[in-house]
Amino acid sequence: RQNPVKDVRNIPKETGGDFHKEHHGGSATSESLNVYSKSKVFSSDGIPTSKVIKHEPLISPGKKKRKTGQRFKSLRLVKRGDETEKPCQLTFGSYCLWSVEHKEEMKDLMVKKLKDQLFVARAYYPSIAKLQSQEKLSRELKQNIQDHERMLSEAVVDADLPLHVEEKIQRMEATITRAKSFHVDCSNVDKKLRQILDLTEDEAHFHRRQSAFLYHLGVQTMPKSLHCLSMRLTVEYFKSPSLDVEHTHSERLIDPALQHYVIFSKNILASSVAINSTVMSAKESGTLVFHILTDNQNYFSMKLWFSRIFYKKALINVQNIEDYFLENSYKLGIHPHLSFSEEFRISVQSVDQPSTVHMRTEYISVFSHAYFLLPDIFKKLKRIIVLDDDVVVQRDLSPLWNLDLKGKVSGAVEFCRVQLGHLKSYLGEKKYDENMCVWMSGLSIADLDKWREINLTGTYWQLLPEHMDLQNGTQTSWRTAALPTSILAFQDLIFLLNDTWVLSGLGTNYGVDEDAIRNTAVLHYNGNMKPWLELGIPKYKMYWRNFLTQQNQFMDECNVNP
Repeated sequence: RQNPVKDVRNIPKETGGDFHKEHHGGSATSESLNVYSKSKVFSSDGIPTSKVIKHEPLISPGKKKRKTGQRFKSLRLVKRGDETEKPCQLTFGSYCLWSVEHKEEMKDLMVKKLKDQLFVARAYYPSIAKLQSQEKLSRELKQNIQDHERMLSEAVVDADLPLHVEEKIQRMEATITRAKSFHVDCSNVDKKLRQILDLTEDEAHFHRRQSAFLYHLGVQTMPKSLHCLSMRLTVEYFKSPSLDVEHTHSERLIDPALQHYVIFSKNILASSVAINSTVMSAKESGTLVFHILTDNQNYFSMKLWFSRIFYKKALINVQNIEDYFLENSYKLGIHPHLSFSEEFRISVQSVDQPSTVHMRTEYISVFSHAYFLLPDIFKKLKRIIVLDDDVVVQRDLSPLWNLDLKGKVSGAVEFCRVQLGHLKSYLGEKKYDENMCVWMSGLSIADLDKWREINLTGTYWQLLPEHMDLQNGTQTSWRTAALPTSILAFQDLIFLLNDTWVLSGLGTNYGVDEDAIRNTAVLHYNGNMKPWLELGIPKYKMYWRNFLTQQNQFMDECNVNP
């Protein structure tokens, strides 16, 4: 493990880089970004392919940089093979972090040793058999080969091997040692040993690719129990009499004097935990209004859930954002791809150590395209706080409502392990401070009055065509364009929150500091390993489960137990 980096002034000069899409299950699909010298695109099995792109190092290395808001005990870098090969995360993403933590004890160590001995013995046997004075050695070698073949034909793991296997291994080892003492035809031995090397490497890489594919499948797809819950709630919605709690509190929904939180989500449990944790941590719940923006598929299930589950005195408003697109298509001109959060995997390469082995991988989350519609959706509100659905709130957030943003449009926590200079190949020709840190979503404050005053959404629409073909945009191109458009649109418009407000990395990093977790207002489970997934990081799940709804009929029927 590498030592934690507390200050970016200690980070060496690094090149720009590329990005990958990171995916997670049960919520918005995320994206990932690789910051080094290869541009990656995911193939259908979730494993990226690449093409080489040249990048320049960051300038002004001596300039003082801000301290990073992340507090990690360690960073993991998993390597495949020797030092000349790429870091595991560059190829397989967060699967590498998961696989290290879930590495099982080998159950076939002796079996593998038998196979290795058998291959070496077979490599030497043809040459030894040609030596006329070594018939005895030849017979012994042949007998040992047959014994090994017999044992391996009946054994898959060490428990299947006979009791006398140790004796067989020692006998074979002694015979191979004697065979090596003779001057034999090296070409045959060399050919055989190269063959075993190639076969072993191919087999290892195949199993890693297969495991990575299954991992990505697990984090990209919604668990069966959550799908069941959504379907059951949808059916129940249409069977139940109309219950529109929001209509009876319509004035509260647009009252700028109240505290309005916005959550983009397609995940009932995730949004429920985000709301419940915020309410339970608040000093006063009667002033809280939550606006959940979801899609057509999840709208009815969420409507029913939040009409039957109450969170003290807080008001919950569920909106179908696709209705907004339909009603305003004449203004938008296009129908943006509906995504609620964007996450990128970034691999950063040091200029001083150009080998891809010496790369570090970071995971960031940025504002999605839907974020830029907020001033128009909430026309009568002046300030809102936007929460990602993969957060847990541990402290009262009311001080943020009176926070002076110093004329900025938004407030967010920065992440200085990735800087804009690392992303220069993706930000186009626009001018920007290369030493500026990126910022994270999770929790962000939006001053909607200031937003409308400077027409930030208009700036976004001007930037978007520079990074994608609007008329022929695919889901991938829309999601990829979220990174540069979001960063450039908000350039110099972000007020930096104290890093004690948000702690990110609980969906990727196994070494997040426990003291930091206890002392942070908002825990952000950004990354693939979400707390509602079986593949989530176990030791962080309890913070999320503390606010999970208990003893619910629909959850019990669908066996929902994340």
